[in-house]
Amino acid sequence: NELVRTKTLTKNSIVQVDAQPFKQWYLKKYGVELGKKKADKAKEAGKEKEKEEEVKKSRHVIAKLKARAAKQKLEPLIEDQFQS
Repeated sequence: NELVRTKTLTKNSIVQVDAQPFKQWYLKKYGVELGKKKADKAKEAGKEKEKEEEVKKSRHVIAKLKARAAKQKLEPLIEDQFQS
């Protein structure tokens, strides 16, 4: 985060960036949680429906999420990075 804030260029170094803020934004924007394995997604589908019932959303928000989910496409390489 320090390198991003100061916009410092680095040479011959490994930089590790925390993906949690992006995951949270993606979940809020598209309603899709990143980093879940496909086998776990089937199990989580039932839990997710229960979770959606807990968090009340207006019809307008639900419609926006459905429209975004229809357009949402994540590249397989990026999805693999989030799973590891």
